[in-house]
Amino acid sequence: MTPPSASSTASHLLALASAPNGGSSSSATTSPSAATRRWRPRSARPRRNVPAATASITSTAPAATASGARRPVFKSSVDIQPEWNMLDQIPFSTFTKLSFSVPEPEDLLLCGALEFYDRSYDRVTPKNARPLERFKNRNFFKVTTTDDPIIRRLANEDKATVFATDSILSTLMCAPRSVYSWDIVIQRVGNKLFLDKRDGSQLDLLAVHETSQEPLPEAKDDINSAYSLSVEAAYINQNFSQQVLIRDGDKVGFEEPNPFANEGEEVASVGYRYRRWKLDNDMYLVARCEVQSVVEVNNQRSFLTLNALNEFDSKYSGVDWRQKLETQRGAVLATELKNNANKLAKWTAQALLASADMMKLGYVSRVHPRDHFNHVILAVVGYKPRDFAAQINLNTSNMWGIVKSIVDLCMKLNEGKYVFVKDPSKPQVRIYEVPADAFENDYVEEPLPEEEQVQPPAEDEEGGEVIAATNDGEDKEVTVEA
Repeated sequence: MTPPSASSTASHLLALASAPNGGSSSSATTSPSAATRRWRPRSARPRRNVPAATASITSTAPAATASGARRPVFKSSVDIQPEWNMLDQIPFSTFTKLSFSVPEPEDLLLCGALEFYDRSYDRVTPKNARPLERFKNRNFFKVTTTDDPIIRRLANEDKATVFATDSILSTLMCAPRSVYSWDIVIQRVGNKLFLDKRDGSQLDLLAVHETSQEPLPEAKDDINSAYSLSVEAAYINQNFSQQVLIRDGDKVGFEEPNPFANEGEEVASVGYRYRRWKLDNDMYLVARCEVQSVVEVNNQRSFLTLNALNEFDSKYSGVDWRQKLETQRGAVLATELKNNANKLAKWTAQALLASADMMKLGYVSRVHPRDHFNHVILAVVGYKPRDFAAQINLNTSNMWGIVKSIVDLCMKLNEGKYVFVKDPSKPQVRIYEVPADAFENDYVEEPLPEEEQVQPPAEDEEGGEVIAATNDGEDKEVTVEA
């Protein structure tokens, strides 16, 4: 099939936008030095303590920019196989023009248990920083949509047509801000649509310095490479989310226990909200959304999301947190918004999806720039998600416009399996039809030789040149290894 031009796809999505409002599990331990793995049956994969993905951002030979400078060229998050059939390509410039409003969601079910937030962390400063602890015995789960027993139950009960998780939805909602490649698996089953992630997906890691103009070291085993930093950030985020809790056994329980934990297993503090949105008169979307903690003030309970930004070496950002956090916190946040625009937007989108009352951002730094194992918490700052979204120009109508347009596009596909892949070198996504057994063996191959990889067709003059969004024309790719 000959793929439509970017301009024809853009026209289609804009038409959708102007109309009236009418997944594998992953929770294994990952080492920063994990080697490339080949075939791994699902039954052989460890289940605990994400960051499970060994997604990596590795680079090939640097490419020259217009100014003559050299920059790394990254690889796709998944190897495009010869038997895959490209159906469509959508430029991000189209996404930025979409708009759609959804009614307030309803909670179908709440699962898990939450510990209370320790408000003493709101008073932490660089002068009285607290060492970041490690929580090796608490298990974290990153389970994809179709492996979630609650979502399977809701699908069997016909509670919705579209099913996803907050992580997957936020990736789509914030797609125009992304630079690195990512992929989402689409499954059309009967009249239903499931948005999934692959096991070993880079969605389980946290990109660092993704939107920065300052290049990171290219060697994967360098502690400041994009891959090493993403693994480090995922571990920091997990440990931070558990350290700032009052761990005295007092918890807020919900209707059902954690659906992914075994009896007697120690699990991280998390509440799963299975929520339903109405997309049109006969289409509903259900997503599993997460909150990590709760506070109680005047007998009123509020849900929190907990995330941590991490400083690895101030020479890359130009801002030393230990010197600036107390006196120029706004400048520190502005720098993070420049260097990590996509990550912060995704955290905000997830907080909005979960209707969290507050999102807490921790500022976590290495004890020493060359020590990526030991860290300290320098500060914790709280924001109301809607206020923070306005501050970073994250428009909720645009977020839902992107999701609604993609859902409408996918619902027109035949039954089968597809994959959305963010182009590694351009601000656009491509849709591929893949075999029914694709990704079922839970592995990612070593990259194919360059001459064997399937290259997307070059755009002709009619298709037009894809307009850069937040990528500023940088050619970046991501390689996922598992």
